Amino acid sequence: MTQIIKNIAIVGSGLVGSLLAIYLRKHGHQVTVFDRRPDIRTVQFSGRSINLAMSDRGWKALRHVEIEDQVKQLAIPLYKRALHVKGKPMYFQQYGKEGQAIWSISRGVLNRKMIDLAEKEGAKFRFEEKVWDISLPEAKLFTGETEKGEWQEYQFDIVFGCDGAFSRIRHKMQRRSRFDYSQDFIDVGYKELTIPANEDGTHKFDKNSFHIWPRGRFMFIAMPNLDGSFTCTLFLPFEGDVSFQKIRTKQDTIDFFNTYFPNVSAEIENLSQDFFNNPTSALVTMKCYPWTYWDKVALVGDAAHAVVPFYGQGMNAGFEDIYELNQLLEQYGADWEQIFEQYQELRKPNADAIAELSYRNFMEMSAKTADPRFLLQKKIEKRFAQKHPEKWIPAYWRVTFSDRPYSEALLIGDAQEKIMKEIMKHPRIEDLWDSEEIELKILELLAEEEKNSILY
Repeated sequence: MTQIIKNIAIVGSGLVGSLLAIYLRKHGHQVTVFDRRPDIRTVQFSGRSINLAMSDRGWKALRHVEIEDQVKQLAIPLYKRALHVKGKPMYFQQYGKEGQAIWSISRGVLNRKMIDLAEKEGAKFRFEEKVWDISLPEAKLFTGETEKGEWQEYQFDIVFGCDGAFSRIRHKMQRRSRFDYSQDFIDVGYKELTIPANEDGTHKFDKNSFHIWPRGRFMFIAMPNLDGSFTCTLFLPFEGDVSFQKIRTKQDTIDFFNTYFPNVSAEIENLSQDFFNNPTSALVTMKCYPWTYWDKVALVGDAAHAVVPFYGQGMNAGFEDIYELNQLLEQYGADWEQIFEQYQELRKPNADAIAELSYRNFMEMSAKTADPRFLLQKKIEKRFAQKHPEKWIPAYWRVTFSDRPYSEALLIGDAQEKIMKEIMKHPRIEDLWDSEEIELKILELLAEEEKNSILY
C-alpha cells in the first residue's frame, strides 16, 4: 500500500514508545519522542522496577525489526520456576516443553538499549519536556516547565500516547463523551530489593530459574541479572496482620524476613536500608475504550491497558500492540482512520483477557504453587498435554509460548479448568493420576466440551 510520510509524536520514551519509534522510522515517518523524565541512559535506576519476562510475543515484535539478537544478549533464559515453599526443600516446575523459556531482563538495561536503537533509526528524543495538554482534533501538543507556566506548541499529523498507566494523553481523551474508563488497584503493593552476586560474580541461586517464595497472600520473587545479581520483588498487602503497614523499623524488616524468607534474609544487600529507601509501589489494572481519536491520536501499551505483572505480559502485550498495528499499517497504507479503528477492535478483547489472566496468576503464584492438589493437577495436565499435544495446550503455554489471541487462551483455559475440576473430584486421584482411566476420562470430558465450543 502507498505510504504518505507523516510527522508523528510519541509521548513516552519507555519500552513501548521506543519500539514504536523504531517501527515508524522503518516506514520512513518523522518521529519525535517526548518524555517528562530525564534520559534514562544518564540516571541511576530508581529502585521501583520488576525485572521483565520476555516471551514469544515480545521476541516476535523485536524479530520483525531485526533487533531480537541484540536484545537477547541482555537477557537470561529461565526454563523453570524454583519454588521455595516454607518447611520444604526447593523444587522446580518446568515452564514448557524442552528448551522453552521466558527471558529475564532488566527494565532499565532494556530501555537504554531500545532508546539507542530508536535513535540509530533516526527518531528524535526530547527528554525533560513535559506534555501538559493535547488538542485531539489537531494532533497538537503543548509542553512546558509547569502546568500554569508558558507552553510550547507543536503541530503533528499523528500523536501516540505511550505514557503509561497514568497517561496524560488518555487523561485528555477521558473528557470526551462516551469514553469508558476504569482503574482497579489491588490491595497488594510491591517493593524492589537486590540479592548481590557471589564474590566471584556467580549467582547465589540457580540462574536459569524464576525463583518464587509463595506465602499465601504475599510472596517474594527473584529474577537473575547478567552481573550475577538478582532483582527481587516483595509483594505484600498494604494493610493487615502481615503487611507493609506493620513493618515500621529496621528491626521489623529483619524479623519479617527471618520469619518468612529465612534463606534469603542474609543474602539481600543492605536489607533494612533498601527496604525503607526504595518506594512501596501500587499495582493497578486500567481499562478504557476507545483507544483512538479519528486518525489523529492512539493509545498503545499501558496507556490503553495496564495490567498487574503476575503473568509477565505487560511489556509483551504492549509490543504485540505495535506488531499488530504495523500489520494494519502495511495492509491499509495511508488510511490511518481505518488502521486505528481496526487496531482498537482487534486489541481491546485481548487486552481485557490478559488483564483477567494476570490477576488470576497472582493467586496461583502466591498461594496455589504451595498446594499439593494444585501441583498434582498441573502434573496431570502436563502428562495429558504431552500425550495429546493436538488436544490440550495449557493456558500458560498459550499465553507465553504462542502468539494466539489472549482472549482465546482465556476461554479455552476456562474450559480446561472446568474439566480438571471434575477430574480432581475422583476419590483416588492421588493414586490414579497417571492411569489410563484418568486419561480416558479427560478425553471424554474434552469431547463433550468440544461439542459445545467453536474454539476447539
